[in-house]
Amino acid sequence: MFFAFGTGCKNNEIQSEAQIKPNIIWLVAEDQSPDFFPMYGDSTIALPNIESLSSDGVVFTNAYTPVPVCAPTRSAIITGMYPTTLGTHNMRTYNAYSMENQPSIGIPSYSPIVPDGVKMFTEYLRKEGYYCTNNAKEDYNFKAPESGWDESSSTAHWRNRPKAAPFFSVFNFNVCHESGIWKQGEEELFVSPDSITVPPYFPDNDVIRHDLAVNYSNLKRLDEQLGAIINQLKEDGLYENSIIFFYGDHGGPFPRHKRALYDTGIKLPLVIKFQDNLKKGSYDDQLLSFIDFAPTLLSWAGINPPKVMQGKARFGVYKDSTASKYVFATSDRFDEMYDKLRAVRTKRFKYIRNYNTDISNAMAVKYREQMPMMQNMMSLQASGKLDSLASLWFRRPKPEEELYDTQNDPYELVNLSDQTQWQDTLVHLRTVLNTWIKETNDLGRYPEKDLMEMWCPNGEPPKLEPLQMVEKGEKINLISKKSDATIIWKQPGDVSWHIFSQPLDKKVSFIAKAVRIGYTDSDDLFYTID
Repeated sequence: MFFAFGTGCKNNEIQSEAQIKPNIIWLVAEDQSPDFFPMYGDSTIALPNIESLSSDGVVFTNAYTPVPVCAPTRSAIITGMYPTTLGTHNMRTYNAYSMENQPSIGIPSYSPIVPDGVKMFTEYLRKEGYYCTNNAKEDYNFKAPESGWDESSSTAHWRNRPKAAPFFSVFNFNVCHESGIWKQGEEELFVSPDSITVPPYFPDNDVIRHDLAVNYSNLKRLDEQLGAIINQLKEDGLYENSIIFFYGDHGGPFPRHKRALYDTGIKLPLVIKFQDNLKKGSYDDQLLSFIDFAPTLLSWAGINPPKVMQGKARFGVYKDSTASKYVFATSDRFDEMYDKLRAVRTKRFKYIRNYNTDISNAMAVKYREQMPMMQNMMSLQASGKLDSLASLWFRRPKPEEELYDTQNDPYELVNLSDQTQWQDTLVHLRTVLNTWIKETNDLGRYPEKDLMEMWCPNGEPPKLEPLQMVEKGEKINLISKKSDATIIWKQPGDVSWHIFSQPLDKKVSFIAKAVRIGYTDSDDLFYTID
């Protein structure tokens, strides 16, 4: 048996091949930290659907994102690579919403050219017969090639797949996004602000309590939306035999959460329900990073993860039995503001290096300043009324190094870097971080505009050369001069592209082209049968 978590199938429509390849569903909550959820000990609000899923699955207590903001994070998830290695470490590089991107600092929308061999991991699933759907956010910090998904839209769903095909389906929920704190601030509250425990890094006042209550209310809305997807799985007879992930894409929607390298920014809620609910109701404290997601899914599908991936397969036939001792996180540009930081975390300690000590952690990101909580904290800081713990986030200059014992100081408020008894730990983690920066080719050491010039000389990305077509007998082979480009094809009238993996029949008309992350697609090749 190649798969360690059961292969029993309860859907009569799914045939033997799909029994071997498990169906996998991702339920993704935007901008949420573990501390807001019942399975991590917060009883402020009941979330029955998420709690039920947690009871049927495994709750992971040490899951982390490599960047505490969405677009760089998504590049890591979809490739199994660190954003600093990909060149997607700044927020944002490729902006699907605006070609101007950040005109105030001269940063247009651009798509980094990723290292050789890097692909969206869904390509490997599709080549093995998986039907892959994304509903609906992409935002990978690069322009996604059309090879990635069978469907990527607001209507994408496993129910659209060919009969008996195994599937991988992603559902993104933005009801709990940062912007919801002000956009939904006047909506009904499902929890009393007076019942909320305010963490010590926030002032305790009516504005703070209201925004926290808005977030809990948005989580209730999330729970209802997520429950609808789970009910659809149960209606289709797929729930028991599917692998279901619930996770947050990075830390919570608040100041000192999103965009921060403290655990409030990089630590994630993560629940995995295995096939047949194996290990249900348990907790797992192994260190996990988003770069582990792609190789793990491939391993579950019986696909050996490509060596270029920096993450480890945590489950499945290609499981890496070596436990991670460290996870790494980075900060660079957030919208119009630069603030470079690097961090390494063990199960107990966190080391942070600040490269721009003259900049406060509370940098003036205009998007965040729409939040009442942020406006309140800025006002209190300016008038000298913010208490000592809450004001730490505003301090200037920042220390060059920070060291925290997260076991005894979970909110990371006491910096140990200048204490004699912790110097061995400080030096060790400093060395670990230096090694990681070198070994992973951290592109954050280069100015962003220099990288842009390297990838897009004269402001334009390189273009893939036209495909070559070789006829042999009754078959047609397609070749790209760029060895790691993906060749895709479709018949006239098809909605989605297929990944080319074997010669095509000469009796079939088709359109084909080469695609690659960071490149402009090749010209279409048209082959027509009269």
